[in-house]
Amino acid sequence: MPPANLGSFLLPDGFRRPPVVAVLREASVVPEVGRYVLTRRQDRRYRRSEPYAARLARLDADPVLLVPGFLAGDATLRLMSGALRHHGLRTYRSTILSNVGCTLDAASLLESRLESIAERRGSRVQVVGHSLGGMLARGLAVRRPDLVSRIVTMGSPMLAPGAHHPTLGLGVEVLVRLSRLGVRGVMTSECVGGDCARASFEESREAVPHDVEFTAIYSRRDGIVDWRACVDPAAEAVEVTASHVGMAVDPRVIAAVVAATTRPALRSALEVDAGVGA
Repeated sequence: MPPANLGSFLLPDGFRRPPVVAVLREASVVPEVGRYVLTRRQDRRYRRSEPYAARLARLDADPVLLVPGFLAGDATLRLMSGALRHHGLRTYRSTILSNVGCTLDAASLLESRLESIAERRGSRVQVVGHSLGGMLARGLAVRRPDLVSRIVTMGSPMLAPGAHHPTLGLGVEVLVRLSRLGVRGVMTSECVGGDCARASFEESREAVPHDVEFTAIYSRRDGIVDWRACVDPAAEAVEVTASHVGMAVDPRVIAAVVAATTRPALRSALEVDAGVGA
């Protein structure tokens, strides 16, 4: 059964909420941070010997907008942003301090952010989202394919948003109660079980436009969401070994994100080598 206030349509048949003990897997975030620190040190040593021209070639890739997960803010993706910049990508914050509000409102905010970035850079934008941020990214790709060239989701249960650990259900319950007490800017019962929730979910399940590339990163070790809900049939699925929280910092996940977001640059380089547009 889904938690109180959560719409049953968010937990379709075939998916389940992770058991309570699954959250223990999230303890691996500590060594995942350690791997990040070690990898970053190694990258710095390599970068000192890398030709400057090689770094500039990567800047042809579309800019990247990073979107945090539920209860999180831009600060949680700071290490991810730094790693992507290290590889020559331009990154932008979502301006979300804490992702606790209505998802439709968040989508509108991100749409405006996309318009600003696209106008500034003169190109479409790649959107990388963690957990709920990935579901927002998918909805944006459907809504504004003219602004989005690629989406990369990390541990985002798009097929069943309700297939999450009971502790997240408690977080939702607290937010709904706060909204009933008059606190603004937090999820209401409509956002998690009413027409608002249904509209957001249905938008995120519409077909992804053919010219928007889609990579879905998931982990069977995810202790927060049902990993099966993260494997969207419309996406190129990439499996990693990481905790749910650790996806924002694990160098193996970052490597998968870099591989996906630098493909446009690699494709452009191949076209130049082949004399396309000469």
